[in-house]
Amino acid sequence: MFFSNLVRQHVAALRALLVLTVILGLGYPVFIWLVAQIPGLSDKANGSIIEANGKPVGSSLIGQSFTDDKGNALPQYFQSRPSAAGAGYDPLATSASNLGPESIVDTPADPSAPADDNGFKAGLLTLVCQRSAAVGELEGVDGARPFCTGGRESVGAVLSVIGPRDAAGNVLHPTRVVSVNEPCETTKVPFLTTYEGVRVECATFGEDYSLGQIVPIRGAAPANPAVPADAVTASGSGLDPDISPAYAALQVDRVAKARGVSPDAIRAALDDNLSGRTLGFLGEPRVNVLALNLELDQKYPVKS
Repeated sequence: MFFSNLVRQHVAALRALLVLTVILGLGYPVFIWLVAQIPGLSDKANGSIIEANGKPVGSSLIGQSFTDDKGNALPQYFQSRPSAAGAGYDPLATSASNLGPESIVDTPADPSAPADDNGFKAGLLTLVCQRSAAVGELEGVDGARPFCTGGRESVGAVLSVIGPRDAAGNVLHPTRVVSVNEPCETTKVPFLTTYEGVRVECATFGEDYSLGQIVPIRGAAPANPAVPADAVTASGSGLDPDISPAYAALQVDRVAKARGVSPDAIRAALDDNLSGRTLGFLGEPRVNVLALNLELDQKYPVKS
């Protein structure tokens, strides 16, 4: 009796396994695939692939770089925003930098180590400063930003102020001030000469400045920089295919010059690829970089 009940239970379990395998393992996936092939959905279900001359060149959902083999921006193309996904826009390594607003002090480089393995790690502030300076140089605008030292080698303008403190932890009378993101190996004159009457020093590798109060210095840069925020920060996924209209507008003159057409012609193509807020209120207006560059290649190819 016990054995026959055990057999019946196992047969019922096996029957349920087979039925559920057919329904959930085969039928359901096939049904979802068929629904995904409905016109209007198939493009998104198949990866939103964009083709040029019959060949796939990318996805409208995943950004890509428009640079040469040395990483330099190709002047005839609109540039995407920075990416922290692998070597850039790698869908298998989608990620953010995990650097936040308080990441303003760089990890210094060991001057005795090789340049490609010296332990240097830029904080978010220095990354933003360097990207802004690079974009400003590329586009012919002022790349200065608040809390950046300025110039081509711009880094975060951050001081370690050392001295006795009050109950709130603020330094009362500085006895020593160090520009922590400007190592003495690369600069002899810090971005600021003095701070509250104390001479500012450059940072020496191996010294610990964490005992000082970390003070970012705003500087004289305008409150609204010429270089937009999305030009100097990566998206959370590192795969954002879009840029803001402000960043696109900044690049119009360069692209027009490289393609030998008027800026108005480039702006017209930009308007063709401008999307508004989703459902009218979600997100921000945006420009798909790949679609825009492909339209430019079709309408205004670069003359060799």
